[in-house]
This record gives sequence, structure tokens and C-alpha cells, in this order.
Amino acid sequence: MTAPPDATPVTLTIDGRAVTVPAGTTILQAAGGRDESDIPTLCYGETITPKNACRVCMVEVEGSRTLVPSCSRPVEPDMVVRTRSERVDHSRKMVLEFLGSSVDLSLTDGVDEWNAEYGADPTRYGDDAATVAQPVKVDNDLYVRDYSKCILCYQCVDACGDQWQHSFVIDVAGRGFASHISTENDVSLPDSACVYCGNCIQVCPTGALMFSTEFDMRAAGTWREDDQTVTETICAFCGVGCNLELHVQDDTIVKVTSPPDSPITHGNLCIKGRFGFQHAQNR
Repeated sequence: MTAPPDATPVTLTIDGRAVTVPAGTTILQAAGGRDESDIPTLCYGETITPKNACRVCMVEVEGSRTLVPSCSRPVEPDMVVRTRSERVDHSRKMVLEFLGSSVDLSLTDGVDEWNAEYGADPTRYGDDAATVAQPVKVDNDLYVRDYSKCILCYQCVDACGDQWQHSFVIDVAGRGFASHISTENDVSLPDSACVYCGNCIQVCPTGALMFSTEFDMRAAGTWREDDQTVTETICAFCGVGCNLELHVQDDTIVKVTSPPDSPITHGNLCIKGRFGFQHAQNR
């Protein structure tokens, strides 16, 4: 995901500003990354190779016939990039409206702000717009799957597959609008090869995958993310030394994550590290 430190420097122009970065750096990284740039991203994850799925990070490159995905396009010498233009803004507005009219993005960070910034109005497609609405899948005690919120970003598939866990439990099934995330033969999670590491939850950007504790608290109206504290610690289940982030509300651990930039975990955990926190509060 990050260019080698000894890569040849490349100088390009982004929005009229000269930028020098190592070869192999993406346009998004050169612009400051997801947190510092003004480029919106939905399917981008710090630990997963970009799939160019959501298309909201498209930018204009001088000489290119089409807009290019900034999350995966490597920089080139003397490249001229515009992150905002009439063409870019129109594209982002269209993508946000398409996604917002078919997928529940109510728990997706940044979407409301982007809709306002780009003038996107997903409701203009009307109540008859085709959606991916479906019942929430609750088939285990650890996490739930609400695919009405899924944008098919492939991050969960890659985290479960060859990029991290190598369990290959889930993949994209179907074609076209019928495409969806599924286990093999669409069996329930307990009947699949899932090891309940929860790494798919870690990378999901829309809340389609969620801790059962968070799901239940949201349903009860008691989930208050603004009141939660995050404490970093080390998992004590084995000697690997995985980094944990304990999300605490009302003196109760409500979920566990891991820092994506951790050199030990890269955001990944096992079932004990992610879900085995009840003993810490005598429950």
C-alpha cells in the first residue's frame, strides 16, 4: 500500500501545487491521504489493496481520456492532477446519488457532508428506486450482517481472502444488480469455514458488518459513540502482542478494534482478541 522509502522521487502537480513523492505513491497518497486530502473515499482501506469499486475518489489527469481512481493510480513524472473540476464534481454527485438511492448509507462517515458539498440528492430517484434492502442476517452471537448497507467494496472479501486471513469464506456471488456478498452455497456463518476473526468488520466502511453488541445497542437506542473512550492495550491471550483498541461506554467494553498502522496486527485480530473481552469486566 505504501511506496518503498528508497523509490525514485517523482514530481507532479496537484491542483496547481508541485508535489514530490516516491515512485509508486498513489495520487490519493500524494494529495495527503484519506484524512488530509479533500478527495472523498468510500471503498478505500489503509490495509487493503484498492479495488476501485466505489468511484467517488475519481480525479482528472491532464491528457487522460477518462477520470482516474486516485486511490490506485500511481503518480507519474510531470503528471497534472485536478482533484476538483466541473467534470469531477459531476461524477462524484452522480455516484453519491446512485449509491445513496440504492444502499443504506446512514452509518457511513462523510456521506452527508459530501452530499451537501456536491449537491447530491439521492431522493430524486423516488421511492420506486431499486434498492438492496433485505433482512439483517443474525446467525451467530458475535456479529451481524446487514447487506442493505453493503456497497460491494470487496474489502471484507480481501480481508478474509488472500490479503490477510486466507480463510476464503466469503466472495461476491451473482451478477449485475444481483451481485452480493455470500458464503459458499450461501450457508449460514456457523456452517461455513468462518473463524470469527472479525477482520471483515474492521475494514467494512458502511456498517454492513457490525458487532452484535453495537447492533443490539443501536436497536435499543443506547449506542452513544460520542460518549465512548478508546483505550489502547496489548492482548494477553498469547505471546504475539497484538495491539487492541477497547471502545468503552458507561464503563463497559462495547467493541474491540486494532490500529491499522500497527506493525504487529495491521488492524487484524483473532477471535479471542476481537471478541474475547467479557472476562475483563467479569461477565
